[in-house]
Amino acid sequence: MRLAVLLGVTLAVSGCSFFNFNLFGDGDGVSDTPLPFRASLSKGEDARDFTVAVHAGNNSLEAVRETVRFTATRYCLPTYGGSDVNWVIDPATQDWAFTRNGEDMVFSGRCLAR
Repeated sequence: MRLAVLLGVTLAVSGCSFFNFNLFGDGDGVSDTPLPFRASLSKGEDARDFTVAVHAGNNSLEAVRETVRFTATRYCLPTYGGSDVNWVIDPATQDWAFTRNGEDMVFSGRCLAR
């Protein structure tokens, strides 16, 4: 019985290298679908604060939202232990505020965990 369990565990662990479960970036990740837009994150004076610049052309907030959210999660989750973000909100739309800088849309947020 012990031999069967040991063999099962060995086979299960050896199969782990077949899949790449790196969710935050240095490898290929699980998904073959790339994010639709290129984005970069810059830390603020307080490292919990950050901005995300998305090279979006003339696209809307709805078109770039997942790229912005993923970029923030990729920073906040491993750094602060959670993916919750307090986004700067536009008082007119009650949605995420952003500025345009050429073809970039720039969003601001703060990691909330820890």
